[in-house]
Amino acid sequence: MSDKKRILIIEDDSLLQEFYKVLFRKLGREIIILEDANMIISEIINGDVCLIIMDINLKNTYLREKRTDGIKLSHYIKVKYSNLKIPILLITAYSSNYISNNILNESLADDILLKPIVDFDLLIDKINKLLEKR
Repeated sequence: MSDKKRILIIEDDSLLQEFYKVLFRKLGREIIILEDANMIISEIINGDVCLIIMDINLKNTYLREKRTDGIKLSHYIKVKYSNLKIPILLITAYSSNYISNNILNESLADDILLKPIVDFDLLIDKINKLLEKR
C-alpha cells in the first residue's frame, strides 16, 4: 500500500458529510470532504489521497463550469489521472434495480455501495479491499 493516507470524500449533503467525519474519526483515518470539482482535482494532483468515496447524485458539483454527477466525475478522474491509480468507491441511494455493471463500466469506479449505509462493516470491508489493491 502507498504511504498516501487521506481519504477524499466527494459528498454535497451536509448530514452525510457529518456522518463521514464521525465514522472516519472512529476509524482513525484522515479525510477531506469536498464538493467543488476544481478543489477536488487540485487535491488529487497535489494531495496524499489513497481512496475516493463519491456520491453518484451530486447536486452542487461543477466541472469546467458544467454541473456533473459522480458517474461523470469518476470517469473523468480515472481517465485524466489514471497514472495515480486512486480507487473510487461510488455511493448511491438509487435502487439496486437501477444499479448495474453498466454504472461501474461507465464511471470506471472500482466498487459501488447503496445508501443508506446501515452495514458499517461492509463499508469498512470495501474500503480496506480497495486500499489493499493499491
